[in-house]
Amino acid sequence: MKTELTLLDHSYELLRYPAENQHVSWQAWDSADEYLMEYVAQNITDLNGLNIQIYNDDFGALGVWFATNNAPLWISDSFVAHKALALNLERNHLPIDSVNAQNSMYQVNKKADLVLIKVPKTLALLEQQLIDLQSSVTPETRVIAAGKANAIQKSTLALFEKHLGVTTTSLAKKKSRLIFCQYDGVKQSVSPYPTKWKTDNTLFTISNLANVFSRQQLDIGARVLLAHLPDANHKRIVDLGCGNGVLGLHVLHKSPDAHVIFVDESFMAIASAKMNIEQNMPDKLGQCEFIVSNCLEEYLSSGENEATVDIVLCNPPFHQQNTITDHIALQMFKDSKRILKHAGELRVVGNRHLDYPQTIKRLFGHYKVLASDRKFSILSAIKK
Repeated sequence: MKTELTLLDHSYELLRYPAENQHVSWQAWDSADEYLMEYVAQNITDLNGLNIQIYNDDFGALGVWFATNNAPLWISDSFVAHKALALNLERNHLPIDSVNAQNSMYQVNKKADLVLIKVPKTLALLEQQLIDLQSSVTPETRVIAAGKANAIQKSTLALFEKHLGVTTTSLAKKKSRLIFCQYDGVKQSVSPYPTKWKTDNTLFTISNLANVFSRQQLDIGARVLLAHLPDANHKRIVDLGCGNGVLGLHVLHKSPDAHVIFVDESFMAIASAKMNIEQNMPDKLGQCEFIVSNCLEEYLSSGENEATVDIVLCNPPFHQQNTITDHIALQMFKDSKRILKHAGELRVVGNRHLDYPQTIKRLFGHYKVLASDRKFSILSAIKK
């Protein structure tokens, strides 16, 4: 993995998080980050005197680059990004308070002079952020976004125009592009989020904040797993990578005495999962825990949490940012084995083309196919 960013006479050592799980060809920044850094350095002076806001910094590269005594406000929905920022500040001998890191639920209460945005993969998240910015930008605020050129579509620019004001773009450089926007001082939008839909059985209304996976409908993997939920009465069960919490919600409906632990690396996902319990089964809130974490790291941060869970349900992602990867699923499976009791079960739904069966077999010594269709399989492994 390339770890040294050298640009404009500056050099930083930057790692993805968790570093030990990354492919040697990956790095913690991209050409869009570099383009943004170069543009600001060459066109904006005296950053120490500016109130800066940074959004969607994938692995802390922008946070490290713009870290100052004035502590730029740094906002991300990703727990992994927060961990990467802290790691990279430490590796570059920068104080942790040289960046004011906050999650996506943070309410900004200070006017910004300079706003820097990495265009996220989810345009709904971008839209929510642009709406939120209306309370902290003025017509004098410089708003600059960066992203891969092929990811900056007319729809992307239309969101800036709709919620802030006049928007232009730069020429492409190393397949990346900048967006420049000026707030017109007038626009005040009403957020369309959370979006809501009803489950197929119409038992529940599911609320989804802007960055929740499968925000507009039940994702097909979860749909398959819902038909094969285990009996969890009087058991501790983890909904790992829970998203909006629809699996855990149905577990509580099917097994009223279950204790469900919702885990996701998205702050908006965990907030949505909690919202859905509160709105659909408020009497079950005391039987729930909600944890923002990279896989099960936070649950395992205390050794007493090993071998304490009866069942782990998992619908693993196979992307990190824009990278296709299996390292997240692998860590999920390894962490699950650690937290499961003897005879505890890992139950996974995944695309059939993925190598989950052999991965699970290597970890648990066996696996069983509970159900399968043309696209998905449900796999079960019991801890021996």
